[in-house]
Amino acid sequence: MAIDCLVLGAGQEIGKSCVVVTINGKKIMFDCGMHMGCDDHNRYPDFSLISKSGDFDNAISCIIITHFHMDHVGALPYFTEVCGYNGPIYMSYPTKALSPLMLEDYRRVMVDRRGEEELFTTTHIANCMKKVIAIDLKQTIQVDEDLQIRAYYAGHVLGAVMVYAKVGDAAIVYTGDYNMTTDRHLGAAKIDRLQLDLLISESTYATTIRGSKYPREREFLQAVHKCVAGGGKALIPSFALGRAQELCMLLDDYWERMNIKVPIYFSSGLTIQANMYYKMLISWTSQNVKEKHNTHNPFDFKNVKDFDRSLIHAPGPCVLFATPGMLCAGFSLEVFKHWAPSPLNLVALPGYSVAGTVGHKLMAGKPTTVDLYNGTKVDVRCKVHQVAFSPHTDAKGIMDLTKFLSPKNVVLVHGEKPSMMTLKVKITSELDIPCFVPANGETVSFASTTYIKANASDMFLKSCSNPNFKFSNSTQLRVTDQRTTDGVLVIEKSKKAKIVHQDEISEVLHEKNHVVSLAHCCPVKVKGESVDDDVDLIKQLSAKILKTVSGAQIHESENCLQVASFKGSLCLKDKCMHRSSSSSSEAVFLCCNWSIADLELGWEIINAIKLNH
Repeated sequence: MAIDCLVLGAGQEIGKSCVVVTINGKKIMFDCGMHMGCDDHNRYPDFSLISKSGDFDNAISCIIITHFHMDHVGALPYFTEVCGYNGPIYMSYPTKALSPLMLEDYRRVMVDRRGEEELFTTTHIANCMKKVIAIDLKQTIQVDEDLQIRAYYAGHVLGAVMVYAKVGDAAIVYTGDYNMTTDRHLGAAKIDRLQLDLLISESTYATTIRGSKYPREREFLQAVHKCVAGGGKALIPSFALGRAQELCMLLDDYWERMNIKVPIYFSSGLTIQANMYYKMLISWTSQNVKEKHNTHNPFDFKNVKDFDRSLIHAPGPCVLFATPGMLCAGFSLEVFKHWAPSPLNLVALPGYSVAGTVGHKLMAGKPTTVDLYNGTKVDVRCKVHQVAFSPHTDAKGIMDLTKFLSPKNVVLVHGEKPSMMTLKVKITSELDIPCFVPANGETVSFASTTYIKANASDMFLKSCSNPNFKFSNSTQLRVTDQRTTDGVLVIEKSKKAKIVHQDEISEVLHEKNHVVSLAHCCPVKVKGESVDDDVDLIKQLSAKILKTVSGAQIHESENCLQVASFKGSLCLKDKCMHRSSSSSSEAVFLCCNWSIADLELGWEIINAIKLNH
């Protein structure tokens, strides 16, 4: 049985997240997003890679959307209403409530204002959302007889979830976007310790480690305050949900403390509507917000007002939150055209901006002019300040989650290729977990876990019950029971598995004499490293063994060594049945075998000589 991971979007890039995972024959689509920086055929994932015939209902078992951001849900109405998918779609209750607002706002901006081709309509959005099944946190959903899914809190934005999926004994987690630290309005990601074959993790900030948020908050507040104190206008392009609420809480509190009378505006009725949902969905917010909610609603901002378009040219200072973020289109871009030429004004960019957007161009340097989508050039004389308030986890958070879950394999998506490659090396070397960074259109395959039920003999069970006391006396006497036992797994004539004690094996096999031995083909050196010949390598390995196994009697010959029943010889085979499938082909191997009587000695030697020890 196998797990196949097909990356349709966010492979070695940020945008149009869409990963299709086949687990023991069940095909699950995680996210169905669009690329905010593209206006051609690359905007949507290549769905033809799932089914050439377009029969998506039979090709896909279900779709799971992790959160309402357009790069994770933006292609869903197109896939269901234009491409014709009618199967089950799952998302959290907040995501189901907020996604249609985001989708309609995007459609209105791109079609009604920019005049682009309408790829899905308002009716498409409504019909698509009728197919959605809302799920609670930690609710186990049985999609069909074999496939079950479960959602975990991801932080990031309201309603964002990580998804656990299991078919038989094979299990994976797809993180979507997540945050491992709390902020003002959302908690940190939380997930159970799970047995996983595969972890698929976002890697937006694969090489970034953030310090305390308080200096960043202070820097942002000082930049905005300085701008309005000098008579300027501060533009904060942000999506209506997420960073807008986080920064509004920060500014509203600062305005109160400093008694500032300069108006703060929201540009979008969508944001006002979004705040209503935030008030209704308090249970998905941080502990701090829940506690404050007992006395007042933290999303009732005292100093924030709705914005009228006529105020764009009004004199005097102000702060404006305008949608969408990244300055990729819409009202925020319209305001930018009018305010960017003034040196009194400020553009504060919160979080990440996708390549191809005006926000990305501003963050990439200090341009004096910027080309917009329709060929218009805008003079940029205003100040540009990048606000490091991204709701994505940093490199430490990714490593912490990976270490906590300890999956058998990791796939990184939703990041920039150079940083992802650096993180891949870090995961492989520090956590000893195989890590992959597939591009869009590529498939990575893994063997899936299968558990076998086995009976146990009475002698084996009795040996398990024998105590094995260990005594230690440092500051006080401590007694521990380090109970271990050895058994042999056999398949009986009835094809049932059974674990028997090693002393029973001759009876089971109907043989008088028997020898139980172990074998392992161990990587001991990288090919090309400087060693004169096989004899030198054997001597080096013997020296490592002597350091670890005190008093070991080692017998050496040209290309092999022996300690008690342990025998190791240099393996000349390209493929060895005793070698791990994940072992590097660039290594030199020592093929080892030893009797069960020297079980602990054998593994002690293996640990002493293996590569990277």
